[in-house]
Amino acid sequence: MLSLRSWQPAVAAFAAAASFVVLAPAASVAAPAELPPPLSPAAAYQRLSELTVADPRPMQGYSRARFPHWTQRGEDCDTREVVLARDGEDVKQDERCRAVSGTWFSEYDGRTFTSGSELDIDHVVPLAEAWRSGADAWTDAQRRRFANDLDGPQLIAVSAASNRSKGDQPPDQWRPPRRGYWCTYGRAWVDVKSRYELTVTGPELDALADMISTCDWTDGG
Repeated sequence: MLSLRSWQPAVAAFAAAASFVVLAPAASVAAPAELPPPLSPAAAYQRLSELTVADPRPMQGYSRARFPHWTQRGEDCDTREVVLARDGEDVKQDERCRAVSGTWFSEYDGRTFTSGSELDIDHVVPLAEAWRSGADAWTDAQRRRFANDLDGPQLIAVSAASNRSKGDQPPDQWRPPRRGYWCTYGRAWVDVKSRYELTVTGPELDALADMISTCDWTDGG
């Protein structure tokens, strides 16, 4: 596994040239057209180096109910249905906004589905992971925004099997089985942690640096 320290000299030029704006977490009532793109490899690496390294905070008081989801998105739609419509191809919804047909590609394990019921909406940075890296100090309103964030790369429709295999594990304990998605997953994880000013552990930081190192730096990822 490559460490962030060992990669810093090699990417200094890219990181120095990267410019970005930290966006404030906010809930949107409009369905986004596509999954928000994660940071470029250089920007992700720069932000990774700026994250605070700390031990996990205690799980005392944690409950998924402290992160209310899925919130309503106009009429009968909720965040889950918005993500299913966004991440699928030729998705058709019924009068209650439920996806009744479509095709979905699960980026984590490379499987294709034609039923939305076989998919979970994954929080890239799991709720429990957020809790132990700083969300325990948030208000319930802040946790609601985090759990329903459509503005950053925090939500993605994936196979139920891959989502449940992941659980609440950080990247040093679980990575997508499809290695070709490591670059995107690592950048998305860093993006979310940076947006919400969450901490990382030492092993987590090294795992993220290793995943970002798999990116094709010549084309932005």
